[in-house]
Amino acid sequence: SIVNPRSCLCPVLLCLCFLERGYEASHHGQAKIISRSHNATHNHNQTKDGETEIHHRPKRGWIWNQFFVLEEHIGPDAQYVGKLHSNSDKGDGSVRYILSGEGAGSIFIINEVTGDIHATKSLDREKKSHYVLHAQAINLNTNKPLEPESEFIIKVQDINDNAPKFPEGPFVTSVPEMSEVGTSVFQVTATDADDPTYGNSARVVYSILHGQPYFSVDPKSGIIRTALADMDREAREHYSVVIQAKDMAGQVGGLSGSTTVNITLTDVNDNPPKFPQKNYQVFVPESAQVGKPVGKMKASDEDIGINAEIKYSILNPEGAGMFSISTDKDTREGVITLRKPLNYEKKKHYSLHIAAENTHLDPHLTYLGSFKDDATLKITVGDVDEPPIFSMDYYIMEVYENTRVGTEVGAVTARDPDSKNSPVRYFIEQREDKAVYFDIESISGVIRTTQLLDREDTPWHNITVMATEEDNPSLQSHVPVTVQVLDVNDNPPMINTEDEIIICESTRAGQVIQTITAVDKDDFANGKGFSFSFPGGIPANPNFTIKDNEDSTASIIARRRRFHRLTQELYELPVVVWDDGEPVLSSTSTLMLRVCSCQRGTRLKICQGEAFLSSAGLSTGALIAILLCVLILLAIVILFITLRRSKKEPLIISEEDIRENVVTYDDEGGGEEDTEAFDIIALRNPAAAEELKFRRDVRPECIRPWSSRRPARGRHSPSSLDIDEEMDIGEFIKQRVTEADQDTSVPPYDSLQTYAYEGQGSPAGSISSLGSAGAHSEVDYNSLDDWGPKFEKIAELYGEEVETREP
Repeated sequence: SIVNPRSCLCPVLLCLCFLERGYEASHHGQAKIISRSHNATHNHNQTKDGETEIHHRPKRGWIWNQFFVLEEHIGPDAQYVGKLHSNSDKGDGSVRYILSGEGAGSIFIINEVTGDIHATKSLDREKKSHYVLHAQAINLNTNKPLEPESEFIIKVQDINDNAPKFPEGPFVTSVPEMSEVGTSVFQVTATDADDPTYGNSARVVYSILHGQPYFSVDPKSGIIRTALADMDREAREHYSVVIQAKDMAGQVGGLSGSTTVNITLTDVNDNPPKFPQKNYQVFVPESAQVGKPVGKMKASDEDIGINAEIKYSILNPEGAGMFSISTDKDTREGVITLRKPLNYEKKKHYSLHIAAENTHLDPHLTYLGSFKDDATLKITVGDVDEPPIFSMDYYIMEVYENTRVGTEVGAVTARDPDSKNSPVRYFIEQREDKAVYFDIESISGVIRTTQLLDREDTPWHNITVMATEEDNPSLQSHVPVTVQVLDVNDNPPMINTEDEIIICESTRAGQVIQTITAVDKDDFANGKGFSFSFPGGIPANPNFTIKDNEDSTASIIARRRRFHRLTQELYELPVVVWDDGEPVLSSTSTLMLRVCSCQRGTRLKICQGEAFLSSAGLSTGALIAILLCVLILLAIVILFITLRRSKKEPLIISEEDIRENVVTYDDEGGGEEDTEAFDIIALRNPAAAEELKFRRDVRPECIRPWSSRRPARGRHSPSSLDIDEEMDIGEFIKQRVTEADQDTSVPPYDSLQTYAYEGQGSPAGSISSLGSAGAHSEVDYNSLDDWGPKFEKIAELYGEEVETREP
């Protein structure tokens, strides 16, 4: 069998090698390479010839299937790996060892005689940890393998040649300030490329090189924790911690790597707001506007973000009643705003107790104390030369209309609020677009009228009075003044006479025709009641009477029956109306009453003419539009008729104009010899064409081509054609042109007369049916009667022709 004479690679493995060989000898299942020997037991079997056949069973032995080679070998010679040896090798050089597989021949070489294996290159376990090769022993004499090919492995033995690394460093992390000792901050992990299953080359421990005493690191897990209590962000915010990872379990000679962890302390609300000083002062003039800022205060907070947000408040009621404070979100200042007007003469100083406190508190840090601070702000009110102040915010005055010019309406008063009490002068602001009805005395402030006032025209007047100090006219103040014009009874009542009163012809005596009322421009106090009557000094009206209803209305009543429109259509009725004001005023109005034939069955008093239009639902505008449309249509019709009559009559009045007549023949032509296919007379004179028209509504007489009537129709018989054949066709055409030029009966417009002559004597003869009537036929046309009604007409025509020829 093949054995490995190399027992161990180092003295440390010596004992393990012996134990492993003994274990393999007893447990052959763990051996992977089996050598075969030729020592075999004999098994006798009978052959066919009765001879005994001896079988040799090879003896198998267990040997090593692994070799080890150190990585990173840097010696000058090739590194010895091991030796292959077969039990069949007697040392006489008849055995040859062959190596194949991964790296055979390039990395690993073998002595073919001795079986020694060497590594020619330096190996790196981190690139390739093992190589699989095959070994075989061959007999040089027979060139046959002594044993089957065996597989074995050469493992690269690791050495500590790789330092731990942090693949993702450096790191950035954070931890809240004031954290407890042992608070986890971050975890780092280093990797080592060495073999973790062999020795301590890949066993890493962690330690902190820089960052103590603030932080610590767990040697095994690499977790970084806080090591110092109450670390304050406001004192120091950033820390740079250097962590080292060392292999060989941290022993001397191990390789190490390091990384940096940048740790930032995040803010918590551990600092209360503080005013830089406890007392503040500010000067505010009394002329400061309400709602405008008058001062600012700011408390400092060492925290940041929402932990530094501050809310300001005024603690004392006196200050809170006059001033308010709010927080500016950008600057975090307390802005003090005036709530009420200041008055130096009334109060010259104010004291405000202002507090500042955080809006977001951390309940875990309440043990640090109150997160609140206060300060005092003293406000001094400055004296300012102020404009005059009116005794009232607005004034309402009254005056009667029609009072004389210069009547006193009222007075306004104003004073200088300053201590010097400067005299005040008054003015009325004038507007260019409005008339001036009032004036004011500059010293006393008395307002008087400058024109007569009419309540019915303008019942209210709005003016603005301006007051200025005599010493400083630039200081002005204004006040609105409203003047109400009171009513007097200066307008008589009036009756509306614009609408006519309708009287129906069927009105009975004592019937109420109309109820009337009056209007008065004066106020209801001077004209709330009206009385009505006929004017005095005139005879009593025989047709109508008036009844005062004593409710500011009156009824017109008919005194007789049966009014007739044809007798009298309009009646005039004068009526006097007066009011109960002081003084009493009256007026006379004339009412117009129209008699109409009212519609029956309705309470509406509308004349019939108006009722007709009203029932049709058409307004006056609609009727006018309809009438205009009718007039336009009539004008169009008249214009059309006039144009038709003004057209010129045609020069030739004929039922059938020869220019527009198309003569249609339904029969076939007879060729060049057929001279009866057309009537040339129609081309000579239109009057002749009229004579040749046949009526289509009656049955024509039987026309025979050879009858004596044919020459009258302008057709020529063969005999006549023979007579004219000697005439030259050119002379014939010239003769016709001359006749046409000299003919006075032709129309006064140019006409085209066309003559076509194809010649004669066609060898093909004529195929026309027009000349077939002149030929004798032996056909019996009486048989057509048996063909039915459709052939009855043809049979009748041809039958007559046969009868005519027979005589």
